Amino acid sequence: MTRVFVTGLGVVSSLGFGRDQFWRSITEGATGFSPIEGFDSTDLGREVAGEVKGFVARDFLTAAEARRMGRCSAYSLAAARMAVTDAGLTDQHLAGERTSVIMGTTMGEADVIAELEDAWIHRGPDAIDAQKIPRYGTTLLPIHLARAFGARGMAQTLPAACAAGNYSVAHASDLIRSGRADVVITGASELLQRIQFAGFVRLGAVAPDRCQPFDKNRKGLIVGEGAGVLVLESEAHAVRRHATPLAEVGGYGIACDAHHITRPHPDGEGSYLAMMDAISRTGVTPADIDFVNAHGTGTHHNDRVESQVMHKVFGDRSIPISSMKSMLGHCMGAASALEAVACVMTVQTGVYPPTVSYETPDPECDVNLVANQAGRGPAEVVLNNSLAFGGYDAVVAFARPGRVPAQAPAVQ
Repeated sequence: MTRVFVTGLGVVSSLGFGRDQFWRSITEGATGFSPIEGFDSTDLGREVAGEVKGFVARDFLTAAEARRMGRCSAYSLAAARMAVTDAGLTDQHLAGERTSVIMGTTMGEADVIAELEDAWIHRGPDAIDAQKIPRYGTTLLPIHLARAFGARGMAQTLPAACAAGNYSVAHASDLIRSGRADVVITGASELLQRIQFAGFVRLGAVAPDRCQPFDKNRKGLIVGEGAGVLVLESEAHAVRRHATPLAEVGGYGIACDAHHITRPHPDGEGSYLAMMDAISRTGVTPADIDFVNAHGTGTHHNDRVESQVMHKVFGDRSIPISSMKSMLGHCMGAASALEAVACVMTVQTGVYPPTVSYETPDPECDVNLVANQAGRGPAEVVLNNSLAFGGYDAVVAFARPGRVPAQAPAVQ
């Protein structure tokens, strides 16, 4: 029977770098929204995002690493180095085939391909910089990390839309439970770029200047970026090196709405299945869940459906929920990875992150929202919801170490 521990956390976000600065900003209810500097969005009618500011690649990467990778990969490697340091792992612990890297993203290094296309369109194919071609590709995210740490186990990218972070953590936990890895560096990274931003604006999903999940007057999401990375270890490996676990990965649930490319199923069928499966696989009941980090995008349909699902799962119980997208924005592939970091910190501290900018209750979103100020309470088992475009529904449970039953290895 195998337990999977979280032993390290790393963050690159609009609310700061590293778990301590990130968590302090989250619990204070800070927002990472600011005018976009990376590209001109004035013609799109929306000019605010959760953009990472002050990130200097050479603060975290060698000169050679910085030259050969795009910004999305740089975010992920920076966050991974923070997580590895946080876990107290050394090169000796990580090198070899017993360490794997699983990373998620939505679009990866889309800024690199945009540069190449721009050169081709405006100056012709001979203007394409051949040195930039190897910097493009979602497959590169885990490869850069594996190379940096000497990890020779599985290296895989999961481009599971906005649920990519939870998909990655779930798959990483299976690798450990199946005995195929002792350590997995996992999470997700996303880059704010014009093509992605313009797409959401054209869908009418982007709010003017703030995100108000579950508020009656919510106007949509704010696009964000960043990277969240977790170090997962088998219990045996963590005990051998006398590591102190931050939390335990419980079960996970994954389902597909099989309904619509951008809208969740009106009855929330996929998200309901994912939540119930995560709870069941963790070996607990809905009554044992203390807090839910909601997907909570701030769009009308998503928040209403997710609220309905909360009632289907928990009945009349008034379980505390919150949406960190009110502070971080929707970081696409990296969203649930950054929120997973926060869930681990909730297990550690018993602090529930707030949903900021909440003003007017919505009768269709009748949930127990942790509104505007952080809350406190039990945090033995918490859920991290990620309900993405295409019906990618993924929910991961995090628990106080030893709180949930040990789980049998996954079927290989």
